[in-house]
Amino acid sequence: MNNEDGKSKRIQLKDLSLPQDLKSLEIPQCKSICREVRNILISTVSKTGGHLASNLGAVELTLALHRNFSSPDDKIIWDVGHQTYTHKILTGRMDKFSTLRQENGISGFPKPEESEHDIFISGHSSTSISVACGISKAMELQGKDNYTVAVIGDGALTGGMAYEGLNNAGKSNNKNLIVILNDNEMSISKNVGSLAKYLTSLRGKEKYLHTKRAVEKTLINIPVVGMPVARGIKNSKDVFKERLLNNTQCTMFEDMGFIYLGPVDGHDIEALDEVLRTAKSYKSPVLVHVSTIKGKGYPPAEKNPGEYHGISRFDIVTGNPEVSSENSYSAVFGKELAELAGQDEKICAVTAAMKYGTGLQYFCEKYRERFFDVGIAEEHAVTFSAGLASMGFIPVFAVYSTFLQRAYDQLIHDASISGVHIVLGIDRAGIVGEDGETHQGMFDVPMLMSVPNTVIYSPSCYEELKMCLHQAIYKEKNITAVRYPRGCDKTVFNKSNLNLSYTFTDSENSDILLVSYGRIYDEVYKAQSILNGDGISCSLLKLTKIFPLSGEIVEKASEYSKIIFFEESYGGISLLFGDLLLEKGYKGEYLKINADGFIKQASVRSCLDKIGLTCEKIVEQVRKRSFEE
Repeated sequence: MNNEDGKSKRIQLKDLSLPQDLKSLEIPQCKSICREVRNILISTVSKTGGHLASNLGAVELTLALHRNFSSPDDKIIWDVGHQTYTHKILTGRMDKFSTLRQENGISGFPKPEESEHDIFISGHSSTSISVACGISKAMELQGKDNYTVAVIGDGALTGGMAYEGLNNAGKSNNKNLIVILNDNEMSISKNVGSLAKYLTSLRGKEKYLHTKRAVEKTLINIPVVGMPVARGIKNSKDVFKERLLNNTQCTMFEDMGFIYLGPVDGHDIEALDEVLRTAKSYKSPVLVHVSTIKGKGYPPAEKNPGEYHGISRFDIVTGNPEVSSENSYSAVFGKELAELAGQDEKICAVTAAMKYGTGLQYFCEKYRERFFDVGIAEEHAVTFSAGLASMGFIPVFAVYSTFLQRAYDQLIHDASISGVHIVLGIDRAGIVGEDGETHQGMFDVPMLMSVPNTVIYSPSCYEELKMCLHQAIYKEKNITAVRYPRGCDKTVFNKSNLNLSYTFTDSENSDILLVSYGRIYDEVYKAQSILNGDGISCSLLKLTKIFPLSGEIVEKASEYSKIIFFEESYGGISLLFGDLLLEKGYKGEYLKINADGFIKQASVRSCLDKIGLTCEKIVEQVRKRSFEE
């Protein structure tokens, strides 16, 4: 798109038919579009919260992908998917981008029901290559000649499933499969381990691509013979490397059956265009190694990309978030663990690339030799912890509820069967809100209940969290989980009788018992006050140690003729409680209110309201079901 004088015409996103018009832009116009996209990202995320640093680092790469491939005919699969904001803007959702992560708005992750350009839903790491391998093979069986592109970060490449995908993609010779390795030296926390060192060594070979480009341009300008020679070198990859760069050592990706290209500057659109055109010219699996800067274009995010990986609303000028992470369950957990570790050298902390997200930075600062970041490898984290425990240490693995799901087999086969004592700090348990279906922590309770010899605590406030952590470390055996929600403690319930088992709060002449645990207990507590004020007498049962349940609790609960259980989980304890009541011959009315199915993005409050777990809905449900006799 040029003016009559041959100069690039100034262009804005609103002037384009996206993503088709991206292909015709000149490089200066592309750079202008990238600046505009970054401004939109910073402005929007400052209001909605979300994943900022990873998206700022992928702007040019995303633009180049849509310039060189034809989505949705060519399939672009994003690993994790938290870096797809630019992709959403460039595929017709700019007008809706202000609704990012909001109820009834656009998701912060790929969502096929939202757009035909979102090929596969994702929210967990290291899945893209397996998905791309399957899609590529399916298109081959259908006789289609389109490309399948998997975009995976170096952090996600620390997950074992990525290597399962690479191994099968390389040996199956998917001819139109391209893997883009977006290497920003980060996952969520700083990348660690031998893979990070290996990629660092490859980055030192960036001269390869620059040399290749310079040689090709020189050869093409030689009359008559230049072009044929250039083509010959292009088609003789191994000879080119050996003769021009004296580089005879293959990369591990080539050993797995991929043609390796890179590394290339992920913020140089011209270089990206060239390497992607080259990748398309091969009829075998290709891996393109792209180097980017996480947080690119916004100094606070570049300086501290871990803090800006997932951030709440923030002030653009200062970069300060609205709510300090110092006041959160994660921070309280991390500080208390560090305090206990100062008194006991056997305590170790383990994270799967979530040092800041789980509050373990406090532990790391003081006891680095007992702090272990294993990368995005939850399965390894559990088995590694079991190994530590077998030697007399007390490992505490802090992990988001949604990611613990990935280690189910290891919990059973490596920890439970072995009888070792490991502690799980399950962060983001229950509703997390705007991150949506893939991140709601709704399955850890029913999952852990199926693992033999497991104990689960679910504190309702900061004070109980500290008590439960101490109990889990020093009083329990085998697998012990302490689960707690995202965000701050805003509870108002009476904390004069906190304990590690359960608390009954009787109301005079009450035959109704309301049961709950975790942060939802506070909603039940507030509802009881309203109901009692209306003449509907209700007693309360607050569980702290939610599994296993003692017969004493069920025996006492069975004295009430009407019981309603409120649970911020996909069933689990409420189901068990009901079964135990039936075993005791309970003849009264029993009702459970809990999550059902996958819960879409919305504020935490709105999600809880839809499930029926807010104070207002609890009051409404007790009245509606005629429990007010």
